[in-house]
Amino acid sequence: MTRALIVGAGLGGLRTAEALRTSGYADEIVVVGDETWAPYNRPPLSKEALAEGITHERLVFRVRDQAADVAWRLGERAVAADLGARTVTLDDGEVLGYDVLVAATGVTAWRLPFGPAASAAAGRHVIRTLDDATALRAQLVPGARVLVLGAGFIGCELAATARGLGCEVACVAVDAAPMLRPLGPELAGELRRRHEAHGVEFHLGVGVTDLVGDEHVAGAVLSDGTRLEADVVVEALGSRCNVGWLEGNGLDLADGVLVDAALRPLRDGVPVDGVAVVGDIARFPNARFDDRAHRVEHWSLPTDTGRRAGAVLAAYVSGHGYDDVVAQRWEVLPSFWSDQYDLRLQSFGMPGLADPDGIRLLEGDLHDECVVGYHRGAELVGVVGLGMLKAVMAYRPKVGRPSA
Repeated sequence: MTRALIVGAGLGGLRTAEALRTSGYADEIVVVGDETWAPYNRPPLSKEALAEGITHERLVFRVRDQAADVAWRLGERAVAADLGARTVTLDDGEVLGYDVLVAATGVTAWRLPFGPAASAAAGRHVIRTLDDATALRAQLVPGARVLVLGAGFIGCELAATARGLGCEVACVAVDAAPMLRPLGPELAGELRRRHEAHGVEFHLGVGVTDLVGDEHVAGAVLSDGTRLEADVVVEALGSRCNVGWLEGNGLDLADGVLVDAALRPLRDGVPVDGVAVVGDIARFPNARFDDRAHRVEHWSLPTDTGRRAGAVLAAYVSGHGYDDVVAQRWEVLPSFWSDQYDLRLQSFGMPGLADPDGIRLLEGDLHDECVVGYHRGAELVGVVGLGMLKAVMAYRPKVGRPSA
């Protein structure tokens, strides 16, 4: 009897467990996760679930029949791994052995290192988990002054949701426009215009030098000297990868975990067999775009990487066709969507790979509904639609270098 140990009980861990079963792995699967909740859908936490009320029952993923016998060890956290001894140590000191290992521990939110205690009780929030969203929702009452730090997708979704709940909202970011890096200046400028039309106040091109307040946050001081009052502060400043438990194994952990196209971590350029990395922490080459390693935090990636990892590890355990599975061309098309007010933004590909002058309007009107293309040379590397879902879907097969 062999054991597949999956560290991380989110979507990536769930999809890997299912893929192990569908790929023929019939032995023990154990999933360890630091949250007490069974795997659930996270994107709605900053959108409709936050606006309409949050329950685990509404967000939980159905476990497919083939993974019904998986052992879930929730509320437990991995603190160390020894890839040579094939063991993982949990926070209570228990040591679990494994035959194959999956790292699916995802990311956590960055926090500012100053100000009142970084807690919901002090009015300081992040939104990465169900518990985070529940605590934030309780404070998003009409008239509350909400300060959103960061103007990426999560920050902008939170701003839109808070305005819909009757809050006063200000948004602070070091970039010159909201969502500038993934969207480019023209589309980012249009998103800013739409947010301002709904009453969001932007402070752009500035950072935060202090959070004001003793036991409860009262506002923030910006790098230009501006002081903003607030009842609620949401830190949407980006993420850090949960990879500390993998330290000491000679892996490249500079930005997630560097892996090959079979999702095996690399030690001095050599793949570590019997181990796979999935989801937000995997930095992998994607043949659809190029041979460089990229880390992508899009909702589609846990499923894509989980399926690949399950197939590779099942072949490794069985000893049948492993080299063939590893050698298979593997490509994925990242996708994400964002709901802000009555706007649905949908993207396929990797717009961030585009040349600075490679962003062009493909269809529609930038001030209404449109499709924007992102080009690297002559190659379409990404497409983003504001509305026009049918039109943007038509560009999907043209993005990147899909296999025949």
